[in-house]
Formats: sequence, C-alpha cells, structure tokens
Amino acid sequence: MPTTVSVEKLALNYVGGEWLGGASSDSVDVTNPATSESLATVALAGSDDVARAVASAAAAFPAWRRTPPQERIQYLFKFKRLLEAHFDEIARTTTLENGKTLAESKAELQRGVENVEVACGIPTLMQGYNLEDVSSGIDEIMIRQPLGVVAAITPFNFPAMIPLWFLPYAIACGNTFILKPSERVPLTARKIFELLHETGLPRGVVNLVVGAKPAVDALLHHPDVRAISFVGSTPVAKYIYMEGAAHGKRVQCQGGAKNHVVIMPDADVEMAAKVVSDSAFGCAGQRCLAVSTALMVGEAREKFSPAILDLAASLRVGNGLDEGVQMGPVISSASKTRIERSIATGLETGGKALLDGRGAHSGNGGSFLKPTVLTGLGADHALATTEIFGPVLTLEPAKDLDDAIAMIAKNPYGNASSIFTTSGVAARKFRYEVPTGNVGVNIGVAAPMAYFPFSGWKDSFLGVLHGQGRDAVEFYTDKKVVVERWPKEWSRKF
Repeated sequence: MPTTVSVEKLALNYVGGEWLGGASSDSVDVTNPATSESLATVALAGSDDVARAVASAAAAFPAWRRTPPQERIQYLFKFKRLLEAHFDEIARTTTLENGKTLAESKAELQRGVENVEVACGIPTLMQGYNLEDVSSGIDEIMIRQPLGVVAAITPFNFPAMIPLWFLPYAIACGNTFILKPSERVPLTARKIFELLHETGLPRGVVNLVVGAKPAVDALLHHPDVRAISFVGSTPVAKYIYMEGAAHGKRVQCQGGAKNHVVIMPDADVEMAAKVVSDSAFGCAGQRCLAVSTALMVGEAREKFSPAILDLAASLRVGNGLDEGVQMGPVISSASKTRIERSIATGLETGGKALLDGRGAHSGNGGSFLKPTVLTGLGADHALATTEIFGPVLTLEPAKDLDDAIAMIAKNPYGNASSIFTTSGVAARKFRYEVPTGNVGVNIGVAAPMAYFPFSGWKDSFLGVLHGQGRDAVEFYTDKKVVVERWPKEWSRKF
C-alpha cells in the first residue's frame, strides 16, 4: 500500500459541503515522522477562509437548530457506521502522519467512536426540567437551546479522537461546527470529514479549516463564533482562553500536564511496572495523560526501579506500521531535538540517566527516541514542572503517601495522577486528597470514558465545563428559563 497521499497541494478546507483550497499563499508539508517522507503539501487557511466557514455555519444554523434532536442523531448513527467501516483506513492514516503504532491509532479511534455513541443519546441528555405551581397557577420550565456557531482547535497527538470529543456533541445539540485541526496532522481530519459528507448532513453544519495561528485568531475574533474548545499546551491554552473571553466567547481549554504515579510498598510491582511503562512510553509519551514522574514510597524503590528499567529497555522502537513495534517516533525532528535538550539539561543540573534514549537511529531519517529514565532531579528541579511531551520518565523517592501527595500538590499542573497499592485505605486517602482532575487507582492512564468529563485541574484546564459527556451538553447549550401563568378567566374567551 503506498504511503504517499500527494505531493501536490491538497484541498483540506471543507466549507458548505465542498472541498476548497486555502486562499492564502502559505502552505505546509505534512511529513511522516517515521520516514521523513512528504505525505502532502497543504495550502493553509487564512482569515478569509475562516470567514467563509463561519458564514457557511451561520447560514446553516437556523434550519439545523429546528431539526428535531431525534432526526439530528440519525446522521450520527450513520457516521458511527461509516467510521467502523473505514476503521483500518483511518487508523493507518493516523499512524502515517502522527507516527504512533497502528494499535495505538486503532485504540484512539475507538475512543472517538465511543463519543459519537454517547452523543446519539442527546434526546435524553439535552432534556431540561420543570416544576408546576412555583406559585399559585404559575409553572416554571428550564429548556436547553443550542448556541449557534461553535469551533474546536485540536492538537497533533490524537488527530482522530480529540475532534470527536467535541464535534458529535456540538451538532447533536443543534449547533453548527468548525474544526481547526493541527496543520501537522490534517489528513486524518480529512478522512473523517469525507465520511461526514457521506452521511448527507446539510451543507454548512460541519466545516473544516486547516491553518496556523492566523486561522486560530480569526476564529477567536469572529463575532459569530459563540464558543471555542481547545486542547494543547498550557501557554497556548491561556492565550486562547483570554483572547476568546475578551471577545465574548464561551471557552474550554485543556492544557498541558505533568502526571505523577505513586508506587506504594504493597503494590503489585510486576503489574505496576507494566502499566507505568505503557503509560510513560505509549504514543512516544506524547499524550496529556502520560505518566511523567513515578514517586516510589519507601521500599517500593528497590523493587520498582529495576522492573521499570527492564521493561523500558526492552521496548521495540520503529515505524508504527511495522509488525511488533511497540513505540513509534515523536512528531518531528524539532520535537526530537527539544526533548533531547531537555534530557541534557536534566543531566547537566544534577540528574542521572538510568536509561538514555538519545541518539536513536532508524536508518531512514525518522524522528526516533528510545525510552529514557531519569532520577535525582527532585521536586524543585525545573524539569519537574516542565511538560517534556516525549518518552521520558523520572523516578523519585517519597518518604510516605503524605509526602507523595505533597509533591503532586506542589506541581502547577493537575491533569492526572495514579496510585498503585493493594490498600483500600491508601487508595481512598489518595483519591480524596490528591489535587488532580483525573485519578487512577491501579490504572496508569486514567482516561475517562466518553460519558464522563475529561477533568483536568489547575494549569491543565481553563474553564468550567470539560469535554465529553454531560459537560459537553452543558457547554454547547444555553439554559432558558420560562415562567408561565394562564389565568382561568382567559379560558372563557374560547
């Protein structure tokens, strides 16, 4: 099967039911990070392209919001069937442009499909509530109504799943939608929108614009865009949150992370090491729920350190399409260089490499690193609060559970944390006290299912309502309260 999509400029803007090229003169190469092969050259969208997409979505909104929810979800049922029919094709595209293994791409897409499934329940999820006789002869009703045009700005690391955190809920609630995916991985989004086109959705209900910062700013500033969803780094999340709010928009921003796992002395070390290895090095560490730091309580250090090192050293790194590969490349040569510099900084400032993954070569120009395990940095080291976003795990000792929780609390991020223990007392204390929004107990990646919110805290999230589940329904709807009185004497007129 050929790996090249096209070396010509590819039209990746889907506006009003049609595929259009970007109007600006800027373009970007989409590159396979495992081979450095050019997959496509994409003409980037500019502010005029965004304005066209917003106009298309705004024009489609009045009829779409009047479409009964039961009819709206029929398109999602068809979309789910199409995603399943083209499952392998989409997953392969994700691996080509992102680098993760084919198994990881399939797992990612499955989580996206689950969000489509949950959104199909919108006739129930979107219901309001009422109370008769709030006062004599007066009834009160709360109903939910769609916002209008909404948009999502999504990252490179999960090009299939993360757009599906937002799109299904937004359109099921009666909004019209614009996706601005990472320009580094736009080919997965194109395949998803090709399937959305096949569902027969009315023109303008869903739109796709592939651009860089000018496209983002155009969405943030456009007066007809009511809400913005974002996933990415914390500095960009803060920019989008402030800029969107300044322009009167509802905003939810999932930011960066520095996730910790606590290994208690009574933990099942074999299981803990396997799960932590998968968490720290899966997707080459490029996920916001990856374990970055393992806090080993007391004697757990003596057992856990050799176990995790053996597993990390044995991982097979290579092209994600190759049989038996367990970890693919990072997204680009620039990311590889940045991660290697972070490792070097850690070693130059007191850290020690128990396993050094720098200098990995594949022979075909890919952006490969091998798993790296550091120690000796301490909770106050700069890298302890830096999201490396690569296959780097830090091991640190902790005196007891209170000490471990204190170290996690000190960190500015609050996306996720986990504990490995056979003690219910320790597990309950941890989940009760740890200041992170996603918590795992004997789980390495505490990824919420589609019907629960993706709940980051502190610098890992800006906003009130998270993605997925009921939070998504709340985010994409406005509440309207109706207070009614119908005097009996009026009935005499009829």
